[in-house]
Amino acid sequence: MPMTVYYTIVPSPIDDLLLTSEDDTLTRLHMSPHTGEHGVAPDWVRADDDPVLASAREQLDAYFAAERTSFDLPLAPDGTEFQRQVWSELVRIPYGETISYGEMARRIANPAASRAVGLANGRNPIAVIVPCHRVIGADGSLTGFGGGLDRKRTLLALEQGVQTLPV
Repeated sequence: MPMTVYYTIVPSPIDDLLLTSEDDTLTRLHMSPHTGEHGVAPDWVRADDDPVLASAREQLDAYFAAERTSFDLPLAPDGTEFQRQVWSELVRIPYGETISYGEMARRIANPAASRAVGLANGRNPIAVIVPCHRVIGADGSLTGFGGGLDRKRTLLALEQGVQTLPV
């Protein structure tokens, strides 16, 4: 029997965020526009008071207010074993720091896989909380971010204390 997918929409300084939970775990965080594969499916149930979604909302509010530097949520991103390996390593990048795709590939003991790391990064279903925005080009340039480079720039500026966001 399929699990019920619960969802909520969370306003944020980088636009509305779509969060989903299944079986008491957070499964998605997508930035607007919420269309196509990043949209609300017809069989999902809106549940603003779902405990996992409520906790994610509170933690995101604190993050955007620069009062939280890490998240403590039960996560269950759906992906391949390689993707999950990359996403697990993403959460180890400290708040306010960045690494290159090549460094990420080295950290997962697959130094030739920087392109595959980039693809896995782009498929991260729990953006911000699993901080794919902290991975940058080898030359320090901001490259590839599903939420757009302006959002990536904003998140990095927030984490580096350069910018405050209205919450």
